[in-house]
Amino acid sequence: MESASFRLQGVTVAYGNHLALDGVDLKIAAGEAVGLVGPSGAGKTTLLRLLNATRCPTRGSVEVGGEDVSRHPLRRLRAVRSRIGVVHQDLSLVPNLRVVRNVLAGRLGQVSFLGGLRLLFVPPRPERRRVYGLLERVGIAEKLYERTDHLSGGQRQRVAIARALYQDPAALLADEPVSSVDPARARDTVALLAEICRERKLTLVMSLHNLELAREFLPRLVGLRGGRVAFDGQSDELEDADFAGLYDLKPGERLADGG
Repeated sequence: MESASFRLQGVTVAYGNHLALDGVDLKIAAGEAVGLVGPSGAGKTTLLRLLNATRCPTRGSVEVGGEDVSRHPLRRLRAVRSRIGVVHQDLSLVPNLRVVRNVLAGRLGQVSFLGGLRLLFVPPRPERRRVYGLLERVGIAEKLYERTDHLSGGQRQRVAIARALYQDPAALLADEPVSSVDPARARDTVALLAEICRERKLTLVMSLHNLELAREFLPRLVGLRGGRVAFDGQSDELEDADFAGLYDLKPGERLADGG
């Protein structure tokens, strides 16, 4: 599957009286690796939800792979979502399921209800082999039949990555994927995501609070503050002052909640 491009034009997202995003214009080319940085409440998670077609803009348009998904009917939105792999901040795994079933669940949005039950509970041998191969790529093949709640935090992250890849996605979105692990495991996870997306020529959009990792592994960074784009540039061309200004919050901004 070809990697996906994204384009936002004049996008505003309002939650009641609060503007999570305010007039955002953004283009992400197919195969690009982009980091979203900024303080809590800047709009990063909302932006990722737009890219995944799980949130519609209040105003403006969102294109995924050249299609304007802002006005798509629900059935068509489901098809778009099935092409976008997501690694959630809370990982969204089912704790008491075996690893293999958590990974297989990555394709439930692409099959019928009965097909999903068959896939989860009597998966064909080729699908089990495919899951094993993905787990091997992320370094935990030996955990194939382990209960997911018996794994470490870093291992659960890798299950979530394998599940997203099992979709055969055109793009991978990662929302603060390393917020709950130590610095060494965080670096390994970000490096793994960047490497896999390069190998598979997938578009990667990742939100991160860790600026050091963002600058090291993501060639382009988009800084968000107060729902607006504060900067958009190549990582190696941005100055420390750009980041300092991004996080120099006023008292009211320090109380902001959400992504």
